[in-house]
Order: sequence, then C-alpha cells, then structure tokens
Amino acid sequence: MSGHSKWSTIKRKKGALDAKRGKIFSKLAKEIMVAAKMGGGDPTMNPRLRTVLLAARAANMPKDKVDQAIKKGTGEGADAVDYSEVRYEGYGPGGVALIVEVLTDNKNRTVGEVRHALTKNGGSMAENGAVTGNFDQKGYSLIPKSAGSEEEIFEKAIEAGADDMNPVSDGYEIYTEPTSLHAVSEALEEMGIEAEEVKLTMLPKTTLEVDEKTARQVMRAIEMLEDNDDVQNVYTNFDMSEETMAALAE
Repeated sequence: MSGHSKWSTIKRKKGALDAKRGKIFSKLAKEIMVAAKMGGGDPTMNPRLRTVLLAARAANMPKDKVDQAIKKGTGEGADAVDYSEVRYEGYGPGGVALIVEVLTDNKNRTVGEVRHALTKNGGSMAENGAVTGNFDQKGYSLIPKSAGSEEEIFEKAIEAGADDMNPVSDGYEIYTEPTSLHAVSEALEEMGIEAEEVKLTMLPKTTLEVDEKTARQVMRAIEMLEDNDDVQNVYTNFDMSEETMAALAE
C-alpha cells in the first residue's frame, strides 16, 4: 500500500477528514460542475458525472448541493465559473513522485501556489510526463470493517468484478478498472455493502519507502497541497513502515 493510502488512514484516525468535510464538499461540487458542463447533467449518459456522484453519495454530500452544482455546470444556475483542468507533476522530499490534479479559474495563481507548497517542503516541480508513467488509474472504494470479515468482503468484491482488495486498519480498500467502478459499486450495494469512499485514483506501480523524518515532510507537503481550494487530488508513490505509520498516527 502506498504511503498516500496510509496517510489517508492516519487522517481518518485523527478525524481530519471529518473536520474538512466542508472543503471536501466544495471540491466535489467543482468536479460535478465540470463533469456536467462537459457531458451534460444526466448521469446515465455521462460516465464522468456518474463517477463523481458516487463519490458525493459516499461522502454524504447533501442532495441540494449536488443538484445546485449540476445546474451550474449545465448553465442553469447562477454564478457559474469556468474551470480549467490541469495536472502538475513534481518530486517531494526524498525524491518521491507527486501528481497534483487541479480545477482552477486562474492557472498562473495555482501553479505558483503548487510550486510554493512543494519548494517550501523540500520538493520541486517536474516536467509533464516525468512521473505519470509510474502510475495507473484505478477505481477505488473504501469498505468499513463493520461490513464483514476480510474473507467475506474479498469474496464479494471479486464476485462484484473488483480486481483486488487491500485490508487496512479501519476497513478494506477495493480496486477496480476505472470503467468498472460504477458497476462494482452497484453490485456491492446490492449485496448490502455500502462504501465510505468511492473515487478514481492513481495507483503507483512501484513505491519508495521513506524514513519517519522524510514521511513527515512529505505529509506536510501533501497537506499543504490538499488545503488549496484549487487542488482536487494529490497522488504519490511514497511508502512507510508500519512502525513509522504508528508514530505519525499518534
């Protein structure tokens, strides 16, 4: 499991995700707007919108906020903003690879802020294509431990069409092909299994293990990036030992 996945586990343990739920809704709303603008407001005809609506439902995003974002995207709502999608690549402390996905109405502002977050924490920007070759796009679902035993969830996930399952301290991470995410999520729901998180992610093909000091630096860089309103997702290939993870979760 990559360090960023462990970082997410640490945040869940500390309650950081709940504390930032408003920011999560804001990022989801932007993604819904862009998806609706590009492919229309009908999720049955718009795979990208269908996927982000899965994420919004898993995050318990209020329906009125979802509907409002769709209307803004299709031009029915007021105060619609034209966002540009940009992907930045870089290196963090210890040479770990970073991919930063943004939706912004001001590219010059955002690239400066991303560069600042990296350089302040011992990293640097990289050329496009420098690190993406080490990542594969995957569908991702987080199933709570209360849903069943590891063996039960694994069997149901594979039956639903998932590629793999990874047990973590507070649940089970299920990975699928990107195009299968919606079908697998629906199949699991029909089996009575509801995910706490559903999204598309970038999974590293190889990881780079770092020590505790470097892991703290990388996590500070990721946190600073994720706090940026323009940043939608941050992916990285760093990894850490269970001992390091335990120390950082304290």
